[in-house]
Amino acid sequence: MLSSIPFIVIALVILFTGLFIVKQQTAVIIERFGKFHSTRHAGLQFKIPLVDRIAARLSLKIQQLDVVVETKTKDDVFVHLKISVQYQIKRDKVYDAFYKLQNPHEQLTAYIFDLVRAEVPKMILDDVFEKKDDIAHAIQRDLKEAMLNYGYDIVKALVTDIDPDPTVKEAMNRINAAEREKVAAQHEGDAQRILIVERAKAEAESKRLQGRGIADQRREIARGLEESVDTLNKAGINPQEASALIVITQHYDTLQSIGADSGSSLILLPNNPMAASNMLNDMTASLLAANKIIETGKKHKK
Repeated sequence: MLSSIPFIVIALVILFTGLFIVKQQTAVIIERFGKFHSTRHAGLQFKIPLVDRIAARLSLKIQQLDVVVETKTKDDVFVHLKISVQYQIKRDKVYDAFYKLQNPHEQLTAYIFDLVRAEVPKMILDDVFEKKDDIAHAIQRDLKEAMLNYGYDIVKALVTDIDPDPTVKEAMNRINAAEREKVAAQHEGDAQRILIVERAKAEAESKRLQGRGIADQRREIARGLEESVDTLNKAGINPQEASALIVITQHYDTLQSIGADSGSSLILLPNNPMAASNMLNDMTASLLAANKIIETGKKHKK
């Protein structure tokens, strides 16, 4: 009885070595004598000790592969594209994923290089930036079709970075800066033109109002002179004397206004009262002569 205890213990140890745990989102490949036997998924599993062995543990989670591809665009610009491919092993294709591919990362990388270098050379550099989503969709579509037979599902493909040659980037920055300066100059020119136009409009309006003010001023002066002459006529002063009196009065008012400003440098010549009267006589004579010429012309026309 006691002699059989070691054999029981050994049997129990061997039995327990056949038990193993598979974690969630993991698949285990079991081989029996070197040949594929079964695929085990999450939970407590059992294999025959000394007969079965765990050949591999494969993750069913989504994984990501980042690849940097150097290629040339249609306009002969070398550019580096960083491609991020998210993939996972299909649950029902674990056998294919393990036995058909020796190194899935190298296989995926080779496909990505081939697809990128087939798409990007068809585009100019600007289109590569604008259509990066189209490039990503093309990679995902073709890579999904190619890798499905190997048990891999392509979840998403992304173009995460586009890096042209440094000299090209510098040239692009200079072009962009020049375009912005051009736009800024155009806006500045438009602003200056608007300012000049508005200033001219304001000046024209100012002149118009100034002319109206002068016209109103002269109208009021004429009305005041008319009232003054009427007042003097009522006092028994004839129109000629009344006009002379008004001119002399305005002459003295002008002298008083000039004298009130201590900083004035205006000199009024001649400045005696007779000068104003002579000026009135000259103006009257000129008006009479002009009227005679007009009347003579009218008679000749008749």
